[in-house]
Amino acid sequence: MNLDSDLLWAAAGLMLVFEGIFPFLFPQGWRQRMQQVLSLEDGQIRFFGLVCVFAGLLILWALS
Repeated sequence: MNLDSDLLWAAAGLMLVFEGIFPFLFPQGWRQRMQQVLSLEDGQIRFFGLVCVFAGLLILWALS
């Protein structure tokens, strides 16, 4: 797989589209979820971040 800058920008753009869908369509529900996230402990947030990193790496590995 050739990882050039166009692919990187396309991935970043796609990520922004997905990140923006829920606040655009469901602003009240998104706000409630963000309030729940703010009540989590640092360790819980770090664990979720770590899971996301590993899931992203797994997807990249599967696509290569």
